[in-house]
Amino acid sequence: MPDSAEAASEPRTRIVVFGDVIDDVVAVPVCEIRADTDTPASIRFRAGGSAANMASWLGVLGADVDFVGRVGASDHARHSGLLRDAAVRPLLEADDLLPTGTIVVIVNGEHRNMLTERGANAVLDPDTIDDALLDGARAVHFTGYSLFGPRGSAGVTALIARARRLGVEVSVDPGSSGFLEDFGPSAFLEAVAGATYLFPNIDEGRVLTGLVEPLEVAAALARSFQIVALTLGTDGVVVAQAGHEPVFSAALEANIIDPTGAGDAFAAGFLSTWIQTADAAAAAVAGTRAGATAVTVIGGRPQA
Repeated sequence: MPDSAEAASEPRTRIVVFGDVIDDVVAVPVCEIRADTDTPASIRFRAGGSAANMASWLGVLGADVDFVGRVGASDHARHSGLLRDAAVRPLLEADDLLPTGTIVVIVNGEHRNMLTERGANAVLDPDTIDDALLDGARAVHFTGYSLFGPRGSAGVTALIARARRLGVEVSVDPGSSGFLEDFGPSAFLEAVAGATYLFPNIDEGRVLTGLVEPLEVAAALARSFQIVALTLGTDGVVVAQAGHEPVFSAALEANIIDPTGAGDAFAAGFLSTWIQTADAAAAAVAGTRAGATAVTVIGGRPQA
């Protein structure tokens, strides 16, 4: 057994993920949607939620990960089992009143339209993550969806402060350009001040900065975060890190079936590799590899 000095010197690698669990209804029309009549489509039911997707990708990539979320009571065992199948330790609350969140996802090539009911996710409390769970973790990750609900941003801001006091890094995915616009870019940046990593896509980055060009967007955000990985869809990713030249990683060619969860997979690949290597280029390549895998299946989580 290692003594206490040896144990203290071991690098932290555990990641705590906090946030949405969703049941996705994914519809992929086989032709242009026709108004007021039937359109043939492939329709599949998949477990989802940006945070739960991220945790699942982390798990299958070999990371040590805990997931904190909230689901309808009747779905507790099912969602816990699905997370365990992805090598994630599930810490799910069961809600006796609200259902599990649901999203209807209509896929159109690289693009999606989403109809969202957050359900039990809307009352998930950041205080659920206590100091005992944070103790010894390397990072805590959450998405903007945890800010956009009726509880507001105070709990998330307090969680960031607690995490940083305990030496835990904070990773944030803004989650939704539409919800960001509703919430307010300045309010979002204020709420997540002190976070270490930011994983926006280009649309979210443009909302947050008011800028257009990817390098300018990434550089502007890097003034507030230590590392910014700005995903550009099929154009790749730009990584901006304070004191370093931006790193560009090209996207890998993939047969895009459903882009749902590609950003979650990218963030998982990037963060798990960064924690092991502190190499932005290697982390970007790992993220793009995971994202390219994600778009080849229906749904946002890794497939068995």
